Amino acid sequence: MNRLQFLKYCSFASASVGIPGLVHSIYETTAETDLFFNISLAEWSLHRTLRAGKIDHLEFPVVAKKEFGISAVEYVNQFFADKAEDISYLNEMNSRCSDLGVDQLLIMVDGEGDLAGTNKKERRSAVEKHYKWVRAAQHLGCHSIRVNLFGDGNRADQKRAAVDSLGRLSEFAKDFDINILVENHGGYSSDGKWLVDVMREVGMKNCGTLPDFGNFCIQRKDGKGGDAPCIEEYNRYNGVKEMVPFAKAVSAKSYDFDETGRETTINFMKMGRIIRDADYTAHFGIEYEGSKLSEFEGIKATKDLLVKVGKKLSQ
Repeated sequence: MNRLQFLKYCSFASASVGIPGLVHSIYETTAETDLFFNISLAEWSLHRTLRAGKIDHLEFPVVAKKEFGISAVEYVNQFFADKAEDISYLNEMNSRCSDLGVDQLLIMVDGEGDLAGTNKKERRSAVEKHYKWVRAAQHLGCHSIRVNLFGDGNRADQKRAAVDSLGRLSEFAKDFDINILVENHGGYSSDGKWLVDVMREVGMKNCGTLPDFGNFCIQRKDGKGGDAPCIEEYNRYNGVKEMVPFAKAVSAKSYDFDETGRETTINFMKMGRIIRDADYTAHFGIEYEGSKLSEFEGIKATKDLLVKVGKKLSQ
C-alpha cells in the first residue's frame, strides 16, 4: 500500500481491508474524557490477522483509529522486526500516524536475547540488541520499550542478572528519553514481589513496569512455555497491586466474555479499582488474546468493558 492508497483507505477503512467479521461502519469514539485513564490498542490483539497477511503492520494505526476509535497504539517488534534501523520505514510510520492523529506509545520487544540470563557475555549481547529498539522508539515519539526478563538459574541468580541488564539498558535509554518497562511475562517476572525487588535495586526513574492483567504463570509443566499447563500461578490482583506503583503502561488482557459483557477470567472492575487507587492515569492497552470471538469482536468487547468500568470508577 503506497501513501496515496493509505490516505484513501483512511476514508473507507472497513470496506478496503475486506476482512470477514469487520463491522462495516466506523466504530465511533466513545467519550473517554470521562475516564481516569486513556485507552490504547496493543498490536498483539491482531496477531492472527497480521500473520495471515490480512493487514500489514503499516495499516495497524488506521485500523485502530477507523475500526475501534482508538487514537494510541502499542507496537510489537515481531511485526517489523527487520525495520528497527530503516529510517524511511520509520518515517512512513510517523507520517501515517500524524495523518490519523494517532499517538505511538511504545514498542513491545521480543526475541532479542535473555536479559536475566546468567551468562555474562550473552546477557551483555542481549542488552546491546535492544539498543536499536530504543533508538527506533525515540524516532517514533514513543515513551517506552517493553522488555522481557527471561533467563536461567535460581531466583537470586536471575535477580542479579536482571538488575545488571536493566541498569545498563536504562542508562543507555536515558539519553534518548525512553523508559525501559518490564512486563510480567512468565517465570520470575510474573512474581510481583521479585519484580518489585528488581525495580527497587535498579532504582532508575526510566525503569518501570507494564502490568498485564494475565501472564501470571510462574512455572509451566515440565518447564515448558507456550500453552503447557501452568503449575504455579501468582495471584493476578496482588501482582498488579505490587507492580502498578512502578507502572508507565498497563496491559488490559482479555480472553472471553459472558452475555453481559463481563470478562470471564479477570475481574476488570477489581483490576480497575486497584490501578485507580494507585493514582495511575495513563493508558490501558487493550490486548485481546481470546479465540471464541474474532480479534475485531474481542477488541470491541474489551473496549466496551473498559469504558463501562472506567466510567463507574471515575465518578
